[in-house]
Amino acid sequence: MSEKARKLFDALDLKADGELTRAEVITAIRTKGPTLAAHGDLPFWGVGDADASSALFDAADKNGDDVLTFEEFAAEVDRRFGW
Repeated sequence: MSEKARKLFDALDLKADGELTRAEVITAIRTKGPTLAAHGDLPFWGVGDADASSALFDAADKNGDDVLTFEEFAAEVDRRFGW
């Protein structure tokens, strides 16, 4: 798991509870995405609309419990973003 994945996970974890919900991912990428991309913490093409953010969430949620752990999230973003 990459350090970039950890930094991005922490930035998206709006409740700071160690888990990501779909709403958190959509809201955080919409509000923080451009700044995260400008700092190199998210690829510019990763800053998408709600549908793209929701698709990222679905791809990462391997066990289907509608919550992402860091491990689930990191595995998907490391693969998708090439980290």
